[in-house]
Amino acid sequence: MNKETEKSRSKAAKPGTDNIPSGSQSLYRGLKLLDLIAEYPNGCPLAILSERSGLNKSTAHRLVQGLIACGYVKPSNTAGVYQLTSKMLVLGYRVNSSLDIYKIISPYLERLNLTFGETVNFSCREENSAILLYKLNSISGFNLTRVSIGQYMPLYCSGMGKLYLAFSSEEHVVQYWNNNKNNIRPLTNSTITNLMDFTRELKEIRHNYLSYDHEENELGVTCVAAPIFNVYGEIQYAISISSTTKKLESLNIEKIGAELLDTAEKISSELGCTDFFARRE
Repeated sequence: MNKETEKSRSKAAKPGTDNIPSGSQSLYRGLKLLDLIAEYPNGCPLAILSERSGLNKSTAHRLVQGLIACGYVKPSNTAGVYQLTSKMLVLGYRVNSSLDIYKIISPYLERLNLTFGETVNFSCREENSAILLYKLNSISGFNLTRVSIGQYMPLYCSGMGKLYLAFSSEEHVVQYWNNNKNNIRPLTNSTITNLMDFTRELKEIRHNYLSYDHEENELGVTCVAAPIFNVYGEIQYAISISSTTKKLESLNIEKIGAELLDTAEKISSELGCTDFFARRE
């Protein structure tokens, strides 16, 4: 494959790369490979890296070797498969320690965890996904959800993800749906994949300030989520409680929702939001 063909594939796979500063293309590609490898905790094959990045195998391999030399990536036990190293974790901890938000949320989320004994999650939005920033596992010690810290969750079928769309404009929701229609697919029989039904769901979320994932992402797992607003009244984070559907029903989902709202309002207040329910329909 010639360089022009490779360049064309790369741009087609990553919209918006025309604005990359001159001389930064290799850096950009290397960072995108890190993002892709992070999606595969057990290791990502070179063939998948090449396909998803739009790079040919030789270019992807050369960039991966550079990441290995810098200590961010390592070969797995399987030939041609690569994983992130603990150096990425160290960087993440350094970032976390510099953010006051963790000092703010920790007492509140720990209280939720102790009150209900189930998994508590905290996320922010990153482009077309919600990314899990903080997680407290169930007190029983069982981690029933597949999501781990640093993992990306789809907006359309996760409790916290739907919140970020519910408190954005209708135009943005339609744009998101159109741009991601190839990735919007039924993960379970409960997943909403129709825009009209999804819009109706978002309207209900805006009214109640609570979002639910009724086994839309994982069979047998339910999630209840609430938004956190900043000083400008914009949704900046989301919190949730997740467990097996039967367990949450036994704990009373309405009570969980009320506690989540109370917690979200208190955290939002600490971030400067003076009227938590200002955007209720």
